Amino acid sequence: MLSERSAATVRATLPAVAARLDTITERFYSRLFTAHPDLLRDLFNRGNQAAGTQRQALAGSFAAFATHLAQHADDRHADRPDAMLARIAHKHASLGIAPEQYAVVHEHLFAAIAEVLGEAVTPEVAAAWTEVYWLMANALIALEKRLYDERPQGGRGGAGRTWRAWEVVERVAETADVVTLRMRPLDDGPVRDFRAGQYVSVRVQLPDGARQIRQYSLSGAPGSTVRQISVKRVPGDGRTPEGEVSDHLHARVNEGDSLELSEPYGDLVLDDAGDTPLLLASAGIGVTPLVAMLAHLAATGHRAPVTVIHADRSPADHALRTDHETYAAKLPDASVHLWYERKAPAGARTGLVDLTDVYVPAGTRAYLCGPLPFMRAVRTQLIEKGVAPADVHYEVFGPDLWLARG
Repeated sequence: MLSERSAATVRATLPAVAARLDTITERFYSRLFTAHPDLLRDLFNRGNQAAGTQRQALAGSFAAFATHLAQHADDRHADRPDAMLARIAHKHASLGIAPEQYAVVHEHLFAAIAEVLGEAVTPEVAAAWTEVYWLMANALIALEKRLYDERPQGGRGGAGRTWRAWEVVERVAETADVVTLRMRPLDDGPVRDFRAGQYVSVRVQLPDGARQIRQYSLSGAPGSTVRQISVKRVPGDGRTPEGEVSDHLHARVNEGDSLELSEPYGDLVLDDAGDTPLLLASAGIGVTPLVAMLAHLAATGHRAPVTVIHADRSPADHALRTDHETYAAKLPDASVHLWYERKAPAGARTGLVDLTDVYVPAGTRAYLCGPLPFMRAVRTQLIEKGVAPADVHYEVFGPDLWLARG
């Protein structure tokens, strides 16, 4: 809980800080990577840094947390924005973030704030925003510790002990730009199960020596000792390294090769659905976690209604299409609705997703994954159909810009 004095200061200065947050975070990352170039080389996504999306996500989450604290300073029972914090904590845990790294971030973030805002950063203002920062940081540290403690020990549990070597035992070309990799642990040790919807971090060494990390949803069914990811190639444009890891996995990783994987993380997971109607909406490669959810529902005999929504460029671009439709067909009460931009076959529709004529049962819990505009549009349509906002859950591939863009 933010102290009363700091809350008043944050409320008074929030508009000025929020207006300059994009500049502040740009300066922050510049300072951070100048002091610690290894972080850009071996931890942060270089493509997201070049595109500016990571700083937008940082600005959005920090502003949202500060706004929440300032608005609820007088309410001792007000919840923190825990959904946002949990999403960040899972991502950090998959990267092996350690508590001491938060002090490094604080040093360079607050130096950037002072540099951008100048004399406006009085000792009182600095103290108030430092309180905000450490309330957020300590909440994340606690969440991440809990996640680390749940993982296996013996050299793989805890911050900084994230990676395990896995051998690629099968490689399947799903579409022209999506490949599925199936892997088993090289050490033949026990494999911790995952929950449908979770992801793993994959760390690869690139030709320039950098060890870059990306998260990929587990696209196979839970309950197997095999890890399966389905990777869409995202080529760079010659100016930024965006897609450099997906390019590496497509061009250089074959059966018999090994990859470093983290334990499974991610909070977009199927809770015990029981008799709850479900809606699984995806677009493009966002299909991967939702196919795993469908596989789980089919395996566990889910009998309540399941509405499956998917949008893609064409049937040929629809990765895991056979699995998508096969698992849905195994459910006793499932309806499948497909939209394609072109070459829509009989039974599918052409254009963007329009739920006007799609029946959505009362009490539906929805899971969305795909590009942000797609998820925003589907969420709006679902709420108009009576789905409670709290029952619409989403996963963003890459920096979470939902908050950053309002």
